[in-house]
Amino acid sequence: MFSAIARVFRTPDLRNKLLFTLGIIAIYRVGVFIPAPGVDYSNVQQCLAMGSTTGGLYQFVNLFSGGALLQVSIFAMGIMPYITAAIIVQLLRVVIPHFEELHKEGQAGQGKLTQYTRYLTIALALLQGTTLITLARTGGLFPSCTLPLIPDDSIIVILLMIFALTAGTGLIMWMGEMITERGIGNGMSILIFISIASGFPSAMGAIQQSQGWGTFLGVIAVGLLVIALVVFVEQSQRRVPVQYAKRTIGRRTVGGTSTYIPLKVNMANVIPVIFASSILALPQMIVSFNQNDDGTLPEWAMWLQTHSASSSPWYMLVYTLFIIGFTYFYVAITFNPVEVSDNMKKYGGFIPGIRAGKPTADYLQFVISRITFAGALYLAFVALIPLIAFVLFNADQNFPFGGTSILIMVGVGLETVKQINAQMQQRNYEGLLR
Repeated sequence: MFSAIARVFRTPDLRNKLLFTLGIIAIYRVGVFIPAPGVDYSNVQQCLAMGSTTGGLYQFVNLFSGGALLQVSIFAMGIMPYITAAIIVQLLRVVIPHFEELHKEGQAGQGKLTQYTRYLTIALALLQGTTLITLARTGGLFPSCTLPLIPDDSIIVILLMIFALTAGTGLIMWMGEMITERGIGNGMSILIFISIASGFPSAMGAIQQSQGWGTFLGVIAVGLLVIALVVFVEQSQRRVPVQYAKRTIGRRTVGGTSTYIPLKVNMANVIPVIFASSILALPQMIVSFNQNDDGTLPEWAMWLQTHSASSSPWYMLVYTLFIIGFTYFYVAITFNPVEVSDNMKKYGGFIPGIRAGKPTADYLQFVISRITFAGALYLAFVALIPLIAFVLFNADQNFPFGGTSILIMVGVGLETVKQINAQMQQRNYEGLLR
């Protein structure tokens, strides 16, 4: 293993890509701790020490920003506006025919869709930045902390803060694209990976201090089992055999080859979990904005808070149903059996024992439906691990070995290792991992 890593750094262009990626990551992590203009950094740290936040959606966004949200730093919005924009643009392909045409145009069309995603990212950053500043001004970000986070809330300072947060999101988006273009792996995914991984030491340290070494070692053992499960399922696929008929073009005979369509068990990746988590975080956010003047909650808000708590059985049940529903919804949007069947028919391909055309599309739909059910149950199980841990071990809701965090980290790690491995095999005929 260490000899393979040494070979990576002995390869000049691969070494340069890795060092460039590490440099961008270092800049990103430094920006997490630079406070936005107009923010009282000392008061923010004191409020963080009290440990009371709005939770819910903002705790979820804080996970993806590497802690920058609750630091109210220039990178407070993190990569979430870009993720949201990319998902929206992808879903709009079903609604707007022009977007679907751009998707089919190849590289030129993809470039236009990427540009639309950038514009939408900036718009969402403006909206989310304004919301965050409003929470910081009114005390909604840290309900139990009375210290002023923004001492001077004049219109000039507020506009400057909104501009700084939006510019920070734009800079993160640019850094992610630079990693993709000049570094190793997908830049946006790697920045998310770093944001989530940065919270692991503090989460594990909190578990050790509050629960002791026994629970700490138990969490490590559970984490290793979960990682093994996620790696196994993420690498699993259903291979549908495809046979191409022989064709004579001029004096050459082409075709006659056998291949397969790889259908992943988890085709939706982590998107359904993000959708479900975001929607179920809204009730807690609504409760935080409907407190009485004396700090108490109305009767309806208390009922909503009780039933929308992550430890509630109703929450877990609805969470599971949402994940299963969103998994089917997202797979139906991203995988079109009719389009795959038409492409196979166009190039003379067929599934052995299945007629070309509509029978092939029906067969693919049948296979994908069965695979999606297994993938949805797997996603629901992994997503419920932090909630179960919160009930059993009194661990933090952002339990490090489960939910979106472990799915994203394992997925990004596998993809990055594959890219490094492919580049090494081009030069040495030996990959990173033997």
